[in-house]
Amino acid sequence: MSKIDNTNFRTPFFPGQTKSSTRIRARNDASRKAELDQISKDHASVSINQKIKDFARIKKTVDSSPDIDNADKIASLKRLISAGKYQINEGKIADKILETEY
Repeated sequence: MSKIDNTNFRTPFFPGQTKSSTRIRARNDASRKAELDQISKDHASVSINQKIKDFARIKKTVDSSPDIDNADKIASLKRLISAGKYQINEGKIADKILETEY
């Protein structure tokens, strides 16, 4: 059984579990680290779609704007409508339609 269960020659699974060999240390010296860091800097880039940038800018603007409370205006309109005193301004409606169409 000792021939099968020979763990003396296994490499450690977790770093730092045992002393690393000189071959591994030589391969990962400071110059190799600097080389790998430079490769990472050269190849690590992210591009964000312009639509996402626009959405983020608009969302930021909307989030920073103050909340508008139209409850009083709505209550006033409801009272006028239920009393039959609400006057429709056809010219104003026509102007708004033309603004959005043309």
